[in-house]
Amino acid sequence: MTTDRLMALDLLVSVLTAAAWMSAGVAAAARRPRTAAALFAVALVASLARVWSVLALAGAGWWFVQEKITVALPLLVAAGAAATALAGPRLLRAARRADAASREAVKAPAVAVPLLGAGYAATVGIVQTFLIGYPADPGTALLLLAVAAGAVLGTWRAMSTHVPGLRTATAVTAVAAVLGGTLVFVPSGETTAEGSATGGTAAMAATGSGSGSGSGSGSHEHHSASEGSASLMGAETRPVTDLRGPAVPPPGGAVRRFELTARTATVTLSSGRKVPAWTFNGQVPGPPLTAVQGDLVEVRLRNADITSGVTLHWHGYDVPSGEDGVPGLTQEAVPPGGEFVYRFVAAQVGTYWYHTHEVSDLGVRMGLYGTLVVTPKGTAATGLDLTLPVHTLGGVTVTGDRDQPLVRQAAPGTPVRLRLINTDNTPHRFTLAGTPYRLVAVDGTDLNGPGTLGRVGLRLAAGGRYDLAFTMPSDPVLLRVDDRTDSVRITPESGPPGDGAAAAAKGATASATADSAVDSGAVPAAGGQTAGWPELDLTRYGAPAPTPFTSRSRFDRNFTLVLDRGFALTNGRPAYAHTVNGAAFPDIPTEVVREGDLVRLTVVNRGRETHPWHLHGHRVLVLSRDGRSVTGSPLWLDTFDVQPGQVWEVAFRAANPGLWMNHCHNLSHADLGMMLHLAYEGVTTPFHGAHSG
Repeated sequence: MTTDRLMALDLLVSVLTAAAWMSAGVAAAARRPRTAAALFAVALVASLARVWSVLALAGAGWWFVQEKITVALPLLVAAGAAATALAGPRLLRAARRADAASREAVKAPAVAVPLLGAGYAATVGIVQTFLIGYPADPGTALLLLAVAAGAVLGTWRAMSTHVPGLRTATAVTAVAAVLGGTLVFVPSGETTAEGSATGGTAAMAATGSGSGSGSGSGSHEHHSASEGSASLMGAETRPVTDLRGPAVPPPGGAVRRFELTARTATVTLSSGRKVPAWTFNGQVPGPPLTAVQGDLVEVRLRNADITSGVTLHWHGYDVPSGEDGVPGLTQEAVPPGGEFVYRFVAAQVGTYWYHTHEVSDLGVRMGLYGTLVVTPKGTAATGLDLTLPVHTLGGVTVTGDRDQPLVRQAAPGTPVRLRLINTDNTPHRFTLAGTPYRLVAVDGTDLNGPGTLGRVGLRLAAGGRYDLAFTMPSDPVLLRVDDRTDSVRITPESGPPGDGAAAAAKGATASATADSAVDSGAVPAAGGQTAGWPELDLTRYGAPAPTPFTSRSRFDRNFTLVLDRGFALTNGRPAYAHTVNGAAFPDIPTEVVREGDLVRLTVVNRGRETHPWHLHGHRVLVLSRDGRSVTGSPLWLDTFDVQPGQVWEVAFRAANPGLWMNHCHNLSHADLGMMLHLAYEGVTTPFHGAHSG
């Protein structure tokens, strides 16, 4: 059973356990001994099942059961044992007799209160998991214990005028509540987390929350965190403003100059529908930026009327830190009437995109994004090359600026490349029908030995990119998004489209040579149903190749990020936040590294939503997913989709000094706290502005 299903099963069992104990107590109080006895038996079985489900879930990792084993199960076992010892014998005797005296006997507090107390204990375990989240600590444990004890005392007092030791028990409960509240709500002084060396303790994994304060929605005083990385290590400092791109290109490179003006506008989609938007140069997506490897890219950003401000972040492109476009960290947001010039060398070939990073959840959704494609030096463009950003604009799925299928023609035998970019907050599923094809690049990096694909779905993480390549057949080819939206249709130039039989026949031959991890079979004709196609497992696709480091390498830093939901302080206000290690931005300690460090990052999703994880300024090498190593092509990613219950281990070489965001690229999650900083030792920032989502 997969971890996410075990999580769902454990939730079901925990709710059933709490309901059974509570119902048994209510039935006893209502003088129904046989009903109460039956529910008591159900509660015992459910409690044993809860113990089993927690132990089974523990096999996926301590992160998934930490609060269950340290808080929920001890409370449940203790309360359940007390209920069994105190109420069980009386309840069973009353159920056998079922006379008036027995019915009165089970109504007594000595029977009903222990049963209800076990229900309260089971309930606070659920509260810990779903309202407080990971990790359980002494403060939350004391608070929950006080809540359960207070509920027991209140119930007992409501059922009886005499409660032995009531004042003492009430005083002890109050002390526990005050002490727990103090431990929970008085912050520690920690603002940075230095990752452990191999054999040590992962600092981020052990961190609850650090200090930090902000003002306004989504704001953070970045200066203290970045200065901490310098003063903590006692290193020579340098400001992030010194880490900028060059003014002249490398020898042989050209200067590619672009101007982008952010402004509000109404855009017209291909169907004629008009949508209010935030635009670059009056269009959505913004103008496509192209360069040749070795060129110097210079982009002048102006803000006409975006009142919240705007920046440019180069998603997946390892620019110098001062060009990264994070407001309040690497620059101030460009206000209306202002401008900022970005410069960087186009060293990486591949498919990328740009977007605002100020109020980015809203800004990107409204249209402040565009594409960046860098082609290899010395190669001439051949065939059909389409860059296809997919976005939800005005409630409809658009490819580029089209809410209708994009139709292109290509002669049979023409090489075709489709560059898919997911600019939304959630994953998209792509299918390509009518031709065999290969997935040749992911997040801008070529795969090694990509096999032929046919009847498979391609799940693309938010922010991620796939490059598909094929030779145009003599029948039409259809790209579909989420199995319901026809995105691109390519037809042969030679005449009207056929019935797809020839393409299917050729697909059967081509797919027979597919990689063993791929579902082989006839390539379906364009227009067929695709919802039943299995998803491609990228960790098994392609051929292995040497990498500069592996899971057996010695790592200089180890960080663990446990992703969850729970009440936390975000910008000084309590919220039901998306948390990392139990804290929300800006109170998540900064990860501190030294230049040259080999860093391992373990990302655990114990929540119920997918988190596309994105580290700025670095590509990461996937080491494993759910404990299974990559057996296909090496995967170098800048965004990886951490689904519920998954554990990803990735690694990178700290070779791009600066201050970097490390966050969920579902930007609404980032806006609710799921982001933090990675800082190189000695790098500081002079900026103190607000950064929102």
